[in-house]
Amino acid sequence: MPDNIFLTRKGYEKLMEDLKELRGRKRREIANALESARQLGDLSENAEYDAAKQSQAVNERRISELEQKLGRARILENEKIPDNGKAYIGAIVTMSDMDSGEEIVYTLVTEDEADFGQGKISIASPVGKALLGKEKDDIVNIRVPAGPLKYKITKVSR
Repeated sequence: MPDNIFLTRKGYEKLMEDLKELRGRKRREIANALESARQLGDLSENAEYDAAKQSQAVNERRISELEQKLGRARILENEKIPDNGKAYIGAIVTMSDMDSGEEIVYTLVTEDEADFGQGKISIASPVGKALLGKEKDDIVNIRVPAGPLKYKITKVSR
C-alpha cells in the first residue's frame, strides 16, 4: 500500500463530502431499513433484512476505504508544481486528433478524481500514461482497446 495518495484540493474536498454523506445520511437510511426489516418478523428468512445488512457492510467498507485514503492524502497545490510546459498531475492538456482534427481537452488527475464526463482522466489510464511528461507539439501514439489513437499536443497549462 503506497504511503501517499495525491489529490487536488477539489478532489480532497469531494472525498470528504462523500465520507460525510456515508457516515451521516447513508448510515441513517440503512439503520431505518434494518429496523423496518426487523419488524417483519423471522430474521432467518427475511430478504429485506439480508439486503439491509449487505448494504450496511458495503457502506462501512467504503467508509473505511475513504478514511484510509484521506489519512494518506497529500494535496497538490498547482502553485507548488513548476509550470515547465510538461504534462503532469493537474495539467490541462489540449490536443488535436491527428485523424479527425477534433480538439480534445483533458485534465490529468489521480485515479480517485477521474471523471471522464468532466474531462478529468487518470494518469493510470492508457491516455493519461501516454501524456505524462509530454509537452506542446509532441505527437502521442496511444494503444487503447478501441484501436490506436494519434494526437498532437497543442497546449499544456495549469
